[in-house]
Amino acid sequence: MKIQFNKYEGAGNDFILVKNNPKIIDHSDSLLIRKLCDRRFGIGADGLMLVEEYEGYDFRMFYFNSDGSESAMCGNGARCASHFAMRHMTGFRDLKFMAGDGWHTARPAGTGKTEISITDITEFSETPDGILVNTGVPHLVVFTDDNRNSDMVSIGRTLRWSPAYAPEGVNVNLASIIGAKLHVRTYERGVEDETLACGTGITASAIAAARTGKIVTRETDVIARGGTLSVRFTMTEKGATDIFLTGPATYVFSGEIEI
Repeated sequence: MKIQFNKYEGAGNDFILVKNNPKIIDHSDSLLIRKLCDRRFGIGADGLMLVEEYEGYDFRMFYFNSDGSESAMCGNGARCASHFAMRHMTGFRDLKFMAGDGWHTARPAGTGKTEISITDITEFSETPDGILVNTGVPHLVVFTDDNRNSDMVSIGRTLRWSPAYAPEGVNVNLASIIGAKLHVRTYERGVEDETLACGTGITASAIAAARTGKIVTRETDVIARGGTLSVRFTMTEKGATDIFLTGPATYVFSGEIEI
């Protein structure tokens, strides 16, 4: 059987998108998901997104990491899924979609950019390693003077698998203020490697930076290895609300593959 797919990237974080109505791809078929995401034997991607119909919303997004595991939310992926839906299903307008961590809004935000809402943050947790922030998925934010020459994979893998964050593990972000700009690098669980950008990690890092006084604005640009994203939010006593992530959502190519 052949399936149609679209390839997208958001600041270098790349995804396979499939409109899964009727349900061609079974959510439990981790072997197939791993095969599709494999960069040598498949299409190649950091993750797979299934866009499905969902009553009361413009679509439902299901996100799977390249190892086949499902994740509740992916910020870059959600922007790409929203752009896909606007391009193929709804037209370019504001829309509302459901993900594993709840409902979100999305809107076109200028040439090549899409804005999505991020779930409110209700608490921060400090650990001996850094600051834990949940932006739909758990992120550990570690501040360092200059992350550009850090061994991100070694550091990230050690903390991701640390017993302190078992059994689920944690995504790991190294964040630095360099030249008055926030720079973030992320090791993503499920991908088990550094990605060129992570939307939920960038959001977590920006809010952690505001929480600790490293930035003093409610809207900031964040530089990742794959590009620059913008985070807007309002701090609260326990966390943050009115959180929005804006950045590129770029269609790369489409095709079909035998499964």
